[in-house]
Order: sequence, then structure tokens, then C-alpha cells
Amino acid sequence: MQRFPEIRPKDFSSTQMEEAMLEWWEEQGIFARCTEIRRDAPRFSFYEGPPTANGRPGVHHVMARTIKDTFCRYKVMRGYRVDRKAGWDTHGLPVEIQVEKELGLNNRAEIEAYGIEKYNAACKDSVHRYTRMWNELTRRSGYWVDLDKPYVTYQNDYIESVWWLLSQLHEKGLLYRGYKIHWYSPGSGTVLSSHEVSLGYKEVEDPSVTVRFPVQGQERTYFLAWTTTPWTLVSNLLLAVGPELDYVTVRCGDEQLILAEALLSVLSEDYEIVSRCKGRDLVGMRYLPVFDHFRDHPDAFRVAAADYVTTEDGTGIVHTAPAFGADDYATAQREGVDMVNPIRRDGCFEDDVPLVGGLWFKDADKLIIRDLKERGLLYKREQYLHNYPHDWRKGTPLMSYPVDSWFVRTTQHKDELVALNKTINWQPKHVGEGRFGEWLENNVDWALSRHRFWGTPLPIWVNDTDPDDIEVIGSVEQLKARCGAAWPGDAALDLHRPFVDELTWPAANGGTMRRVPEIIDVWFDSGAMPFAQWHYPFENKELFEQNFPADFIAEGLDQTRGWFYTLHAIATLVKGSVAYRNVVVNGLLLDEKGEKMSKSKGNTVDPFEALDTHGADALRWYMMASSPPWESLKYADRGVIEHKNRLFGTLTNVYSFFATYANIDSIDPTAGIIAPAERPELDRWMLSRLNSTIAVAIEAYDAYNPTRAARAVEKLVDELSNWYVRRQRPVFWAGKKDTGVSDADKLAAYQTTFELLDGIARLMAPIAPFYADWLYQQIGRSAAPEASVHLADFPVVDESLIDPELERRMALARTVVGTALQLRNTHRINVRQPLARVLVVLEPGVERSAVEAVGPLILDELNVEALELVDGDAGLVKRRAKPNFRSLGKKAGPKMKALAAQITAMDNGAIGAFLAAGQQSFAVDGQDILVEAEDLLVETEELEGWAVA
Repeated sequence: MQRFPEIRPKDFSSTQMEEAMLEWWEEQGIFARCTEIRRDAPRFSFYEGPPTANGRPGVHHVMARTIKDTFCRYKVMRGYRVDRKAGWDTHGLPVEIQVEKELGLNNRAEIEAYGIEKYNAACKDSVHRYTRMWNELTRRSGYWVDLDKPYVTYQNDYIESVWWLLSQLHEKGLLYRGYKIHWYSPGSGTVLSSHEVSLGYKEVEDPSVTVRFPVQGQERTYFLAWTTTPWTLVSNLLLAVGPELDYVTVRCGDEQLILAEALLSVLSEDYEIVSRCKGRDLVGMRYLPVFDHFRDHPDAFRVAAADYVTTEDGTGIVHTAPAFGADDYATAQREGVDMVNPIRRDGCFEDDVPLVGGLWFKDADKLIIRDLKERGLLYKREQYLHNYPHDWRKGTPLMSYPVDSWFVRTTQHKDELVALNKTINWQPKHVGEGRFGEWLENNVDWALSRHRFWGTPLPIWVNDTDPDDIEVIGSVEQLKARCGAAWPGDAALDLHRPFVDELTWPAANGGTMRRVPEIIDVWFDSGAMPFAQWHYPFENKELFEQNFPADFIAEGLDQTRGWFYTLHAIATLVKGSVAYRNVVVNGLLLDEKGEKMSKSKGNTVDPFEALDTHGADALRWYMMASSPPWESLKYADRGVIEHKNRLFGTLTNVYSFFATYANIDSIDPTAGIIAPAERPELDRWMLSRLNSTIAVAIEAYDAYNPTRAARAVEKLVDELSNWYVRRQRPVFWAGKKDTGVSDADKLAAYQTTFELLDGIARLMAPIAPFYADWLYQQIGRSAAPEASVHLADFPVVDESLIDPELERRMALARTVVGTALQLRNTHRINVRQPLARVLVVLEPGVERSAVEAVGPLILDELNVEALELVDGDAGLVKRRAKPNFRSLGKKAGPKMKALAAQITAMDNGAIGAFLAAGQQSFAVDGQDILVEAEDLLVETEELEGWAVA
């Protein structure tokens, strides 16, 4: 009777197996049953960072989904209930960009002429364009998440929860109106995020000018200031100096110039230093504006102190136009100088501005420079080569521009944001402590509003006769009550523009309450998902409370200032709590050369082709085992193939061997169990290694380190195949005749192999869900036809089966055998050719008795007649030490050369002492550098008549 399905490894198709497994999972409802069987179990909460489905997914999304899926599957197998709700990020600029291209709309005016209702309807249609493809990637990659009931950020219920959160912030006094200087595209009439700005940098030549600013009350005396944006000089209100920098007044001909002493090289003529002072001594001095348009501005045209002023370039005096730079604006605010802005949102000067009225801002440079020259105020003009941001869609230059914004006063809770972050387990820690922690330490108020169309409308209604009379709406019922008879009816409700813009009501003290035109930052949408995915607080209060905060989230490094921050900020401000307890920060997926993948470079990998070629498990395992997920990974097909062969190919061979002989012998490995203590030593070693690996895997998964878990499994599979099964072949092959193999030993071999296959299937299930389930079902762990490894428990450690000394002895045997076989191969000595002796040099820490205990095994493996052991200090073998530059370079830095000289000078005795201690401190130029075992490479010289390694 055939108990185990037999396969020929060469006929095994992972992609066919995976497709069949997908169909079986769906037929049996395995994903739903994972939740059902843990219905009353402790909860492990996971939040899905919502992708935008208006673009095609990439292969890096397979990695992101694998990380999330791995820990959710693991926690289910560890006895937790894990609710996994999918989500779609549907609002925002990426959607608008795509729709504008399709509709041929180029700016804000054209969108309004086309009609906001039609435009937003097109945006809504666009967000679902690739949903089917994303869902298929999710399914095909084995990512289990509830796609049937996702949260969708454009739905009314979601928006209502977002409005409630904003009303909570308002009640706490955290919403206010002000200005923020944004990178702004006058070409498309929109503010760009920092990510979008980074996409459009171009190396360009711009005119740089050094300008004379006349000192008030001092004839022919000037401050020299430098700028690469001459068009901003019309708006100059202040000059900034570094308070601790050294400045000089110099005489050049019949004029005096003031600038930083460190930058005197900018002068193009002979000079004489008249006086010296610190920057702080210049603060408060007044000058005459170089253009008259804002001449009557109060408190302007004086010198102010600013710590950002340096002597790296320019003159050490910074021209300050508050409307066109974040630092400029902050300085003006501190000095009590109101901002002025002569440029419209279309990038053109107001018509009433002399000289440049109506001009595109960059076209004004030439006229301004010419005018300054004619009036004797231009000191120098040069061309300046630099990187400048441009609109990544249109190619037009950006400008720093003041945008009227609604802000969240996050700075009021900065200390709480910082303190709560310190309770979060970041993987890797340096992101939480460094990049994210520093971002919080330097927190600025959140500019919440956007002057766009497709997004969650800002739920703020303002009295059109009294701008201080505002109301923040926190629910549909509240809005309905305000509108009264003007309410359009629940069935017709759409909480987007332009519908909500039409909802007004009489103000209590006269006038009409009208909604402000802005929408909110799309990042607030995604950061609101812990609440809005459940339509909290309007329903599902218990579900929200059971799943808040999240036990685990995972997204890319770019989310430190995106989703990670908005989750953290909203939870802190509204609930005084973290939003997540553990976070894995994904690294980048690079091409084989280490370059970032992009369509323009032609180095992207189609995820569906990769899945069809290699299978999901091979991709998932490669991505998790190659390097920790927070490190960047160079993707290479050959790497996937290597992992696939090494793990899945090897394991399939082991199963095939086991199934073939178990069926021949009609063995039921689950019957008549032989106690582990009564099994031969090789079986006890294999069971010990299984349980040691389980311990490592549990520790690694619990620490959110899938790489360590994956590599531990790979090592176990190698030991099972290339040592245990290979050594046990005679036992499996033994027939009924007298072969020296007892029936008990043979049964023990089958039972041990079976237990290893079962344990490995469950160990690898979180990362390789398809193959693990296939293997689990092949060995027939359960007779139930619907049995799945994902419904099984993760293996637990049996401490009684772990024998560290046995593992150590066997590891020594494998090391000796592996090294000797390598020597045979190097010297082309076939293992069938018997040799007289193998000489093993015992290094410090290796006991003679341990090697002697596995001596017969070593001799048998190597086909050698005698094993001789000598101590490492016997002088028989001469050794050389070399530095491992990869690890030592970081420690030694510029002292590496001197340290390497000391290491290479070590003699046999010194090397032996180092090996015994495992480390040694070297004094290099007055500094002690600790060199550890991994920092040193020890080589041995050949002995005459011997092959040495």
C-alpha cells in the first residue's frame, strides 16, 4: 500500500504546485478558517499600509507583501487571532496627475473649466484601473489579506471618520490657519511633496548676482549680498548675517563694502580693510531697498541674525525675501516683519509691479539684473551651475512659495511624540532612533491643507462675514443638522467636492457658513486608517479597541516621514498613544548592479514574469534569506535560482527518497514510535538539531528578523540531506537479510526523517506558504483531507532532545570531513581512493576526546585508514594571519595599514594565543583596537607530502 505520494524531483513544477495550492486554499476557505479557529484567541493586530492602485505593481511589492505576510502567518501558527484588512489609498496628486494627462488638462483653470464634478469622477474611476492586477499579485504571491472587505479612503464612511479626527484636533485647539513656504509648481498650480520634488532635480545654469545694498546714512557704503534667484530681489525685506561670523568693512576705490572676512575672495578689485566686527554687531543696521515696490513696508530693510548663514559661498550676507524661502519666512516671523508676495499663483508677477509686471518669474531675471547694473547696484554677475528642482511632469522650474494653509499644531505635543516613539520596537533600531527620532526632535507643525480637487475635503466652514467664526464638522449627522432643509438627502450624499462646497447655512451672528475650498493632505487619510478602517467612532468600537494600537506594521524607508509619521502623530494627538508597537522598515530592491530600479533605466523586473518563472516561494525565500529586509537587496535571477535549488530542490529530493523507500517497506512512521533516547546517535543528533533550529526560528521571528529564521532552516535542510540522509542510506536500503541493521534502527531512521520533514514544513510555512503546505500534505501529517500546515501550530522546542555536546561533536566531524573533501577535490584525489592518514590539528577550544568520539565517522566518510590528532602548538603546521579588511576596516579606519602590519607579523605562538582567547587588543598609534575572531583570517602553509587546509 502506497502511503506517501511518490514524485520524481525533475518532474516537480513549483508554479503548477502553487496554482493548484491556491485553488485548494480557496475551495477549502483556509484563510478564513485561520481566523475562525483562533476566534477567541489573543489578538495580534496588523495594519496594512494602503497602496495606490492607479499604477502597476512592481517586484518590490512582492517583497513588501512577503514581510507582512510572514509575521502574520507566524503569529497565527503561534496561537493568535490576526485580522488582516486590505486597504486602498485612493486620493491625492498621483491620481490627479494621471487623469490630467488623459484629459489633456494643464492647469488649475482648465480643471475648473472642465468641471470639478466630472474631474473627480474621472479620478474615482482611475483609482480602480489596476485593482484587478494588484489583487492578482496579492493572490499569486500568497499574501493573505481580506480583499473582500477592504477599507477605501474615498468612501463616505472613511471620510466621516477622518472628519471626526479633525474635529477632535480642533476641540484640543490644535487646528489653526497660517502660511507655509512650499516647493510649488506654478506650471501646474500645485504644491509638491518632498518626494515629488526629489524626482525633478536638474543641473542648470542660473544667473548669480552680488548686489550692493546701500547702508542708510552712510554715503557710498554698501552691504554685499549674493543670490541665485534675482527675481526675488523685488521682494527683499531683510539681510541676514551669522551672529558669530567675522565681518569686515573694506575700501574699494571710492566706496566701502561690508561682507564676511572669510569671503573676501569674491572681490574683483584691490581693497583695504577699514574695520572688523562680529555679525551680531551689524544686527539692526538699516539699508535702503534696491527696489521701491515695498519701500513703505514697516520694520523692514534692516540686518537680522540667522544661524543658517555660513561662509561656504556668497558673501556671508543673505538676501532675505520671506515669501520665497522657508528660512527667510522664519526669520521674518521672528523679526515681526510681515511677508509680501508680488507673484501670482501662475508664476507671473502682479501687473502693477514696476519693471517686471506680468512677467513669468524666471523671465524677470534679465530685466532685474540689467536695471541693477544701470543704477550701479550690481557688483558682479556670474553663471552658477547647480541642481534645481523642476516639476517632474512638466519640466518647469519650481519656486518656494507661500501657500495659505491650515496647520495641525504638532509642535505642542513634540515631547510626547518623542517619548512615545522610544517605546516602539523599530527594526532596524537606528531608523527609529535616528531618521525617525531626529525628524520628531525637529518637528514642525503639519501643513494639512492642499489647494487641489481629488481628496478628503477639509471639514471647516467659515462665516463669510467673519473669518474668525469657524466650525469644524465631525460627522454626517452634525452636517445634516446644520444644513436643515437644504440637506440633499442621504442617498445622494457624496462627501467630495463640489457637493460639500454647496452645503451652507446661516451663521448665528449674520452671514453664511461656507466650506473652505481646500482638501486635506492625503497622508492624513492613510494615517487615519486605524480609526477610519472601522468607521470609528460611529460603529465597530469594539473592533477598533481590539486592534488598536497595531502590534506590527511594515513599509519602506520612505515612509518615515510619510505613513509612519502620520500614524504616530494622529494617534499621539487624539489618543495619547502609539499607533504601532513593532515596525519593520523595508529596504530598497535594487537591480543586479546595485542601482535603483526605474522604467527609464529599463532595469525593472515584471513581478508576474518573476512569479511565473521562479514561483512565489522561491521569490519570497530569496528576498527574506538573502539579507535582512531593512537592508537594500540586489535582485538577481541567478540568486533566486540558487536559493530555489539549495532549499526547495534539496528538500524535494529528501522527500522523494523518503517516500520511495517508506512505500517499499510499507512503513508507517507514526506507528510504534521509538523513544528518541533509544534511537542511534545520528538520529538523536538530527532531532537535537531540529529542536535547536526551532528555538532559533522562534527567537528570530519574535524579533522580526525573518532572515535569521530562514538561514537556520536552510542550514537544517543541508544537514538533513547532506549528512543525515546520506549517512543513513545503508539503513534505508537494508533488506530483510542480515545486513547488520536492526528493524528498530530502520524504523528510527524513517521516524526521524518524517519528524524532520514535518518540523521543517511548519518552520518554513510563514515564508514559503505554498511549498510548506505541499510538503505537509505529502507526508500526510493529518488524515483529514482539508488539513493545512497553516491551520497547524508552529513547532515548539523540546529541550530534552537538545544535546549541545552531541551537536558540537557532529559539527566538528562535518568540519573535518568538509575540509578534507575540499582538499581531495583540489588535488583531484577521488574519494574512492583510500589514503593512509588524515592529520587533524586541534586548535584551542577543541577537545581531543570530542574529535576521537566521531573518529570512525570521519574515517568512513573520507575513506582514510587512520586519524591522527596533534595540538595546534606542536609546530607541525605553520600558520599565517591576515586581516579581514571587510570587518576591520570599520573599526580601524585610517589606522588600518598600521594594524594590518601588526597582524601579518604574528608568529605561530601569537596566532595560537589569539585563537585560544578569541580576541586580542592591538595598540595602534595610541589607540587600542579590539580584533575579534571574525576580523582575522588564518592560513596554513603546505607540508611536504601533505595536502593542507
